[in-house]
Amino acid sequence: MTQTISIGLLGLGTVGSGVVHIIDQHQDKLKHQVGCNVEVKHILVNNPDKKRDVVLNGARLTTSPDDVLNDPELDVIIEVMGGVETTKDYIVQALQNKKHVVTANKDLMAVYGSELLATASENSCDLFYEASVAGGIPILRSLVEGLSSDRITKMMGILNGTTNYILTKMTQDGAAYDDVLKEAQALGYAEADPTADVEGIDAARKIAILGTLGFSMHLELDDVSIEGISNVSQEDLEYSKQLGYTMKLIGIADRSGDKVEVSVQPALFPENHPLAAVNDEFNAVYVHGEAVGETMFYGPGAGKLPTATAVVSDLVDVMKNIRLGVTGNSAVLPQFEKNLKDEDEIQAKYFLRLHAKDQPGTFSALTNLFSSYGVSLEKILQLPAKEEDIADIVMTTHTVSKKNYQSILQQLHDLDVVSEIKSSYRVEGDER
Repeated sequence: MTQTISIGLLGLGTVGSGVVHIIDQHQDKLKHQVGCNVEVKHILVNNPDKKRDVVLNGARLTTSPDDVLNDPELDVIIEVMGGVETTKDYIVQALQNKKHVVTANKDLMAVYGSELLATASENSCDLFYEASVAGGIPILRSLVEGLSSDRITKMMGILNGTTNYILTKMTQDGAAYDDVLKEAQALGYAEADPTADVEGIDAARKIAILGTLGFSMHLELDDVSIEGISNVSQEDLEYSKQLGYTMKLIGIADRSGDKVEVSVQPALFPENHPLAAVNDEFNAVYVHGEAVGETMFYGPGAGKLPTATAVVSDLVDVMKNIRLGVTGNSAVLPQFEKNLKDEDEIQAKYFLRLHAKDQPGTFSALTNLFSSYGVSLEKILQLPAKEEDIADIVMTTHTVSKKNYQSILQQLHDLDVVSEIKSSYRVEGDER
């Protein structure tokens, strides 16, 4: 029986340091859970001479990937270095060398997850990636284990702490987008180049992973319809609040029958909806199952120790499998062929703000257009705009297909009474 599990670590940044710290500080608990010692033996870094605020306990730093990937004494490789193509090659090499892998890399798993899981299965190895989505929230483990007997029909998630922080500050403090973005960068929530966060790409990678697991259907980043928050205005948030809504950047994976929709966009929630109360850098995932009903998972979506905790939890699972001799059986490949909804099959409510001529006949023209598509309006606000003889009109629709709504938007552009469509957002969380 194995007496010590030896670990190789790829990367010693924020999360990597957290992993080393937890393994060092939680040795007694880890040994109690799996019945053997755990040691970090090799760590791949760019600069071995860099001063680091972490106790290495004899772990050897190296700049050579082969020192980690080809060491026959290593049982598990933990990847926290980031990147996609090079990192994929490292993980494939590790799996082919019969080493189990734990990764926190959402970008990698969103692009190559199915391929890597197949490689792991072919080599009788485990590949776990809990930390790739929502940091310290055990959402992937919950889908694979806790909800495995249920049929998941919908998942909605606040999956990016940067955008949630920005929208929280804009909503609560009335701050401008550019100012809050700079503040988020100063606090370390946003990167110097925040594109992946604010344009919804980061959340899209995560919802693709959730959709793949929740629906047992291989979904890729290209399958996700993506819209970010960079065009959200303070006026949008103020009018939303007047109508009783709070805005969040939301990832949605929705299944009807055998067809699914995956998307990321700013969406409005009623102020009494649980997701509306998730503020600052926190994440939450709302899951609906046919049997369990509605559940929500909430917690820190990033950070050194929350993410490292998820990594080490995966490590514990691998170690248990090693001790039981059942490695290589954890990966369950997708059961169903990918089947995406067409636009006429995607149903939602919408918030619409436009500038229209403040004159008789305007509302009649607008309501006639919506009525021609069988769409009724749920709420309407009319306020004076800054321009003379122009009204700021805000409305929310009842449920309409995405195809018909896009047609309505196109025809609104052509109406004489409409000066400009200012914004449009999906509305979620209402009874339909």
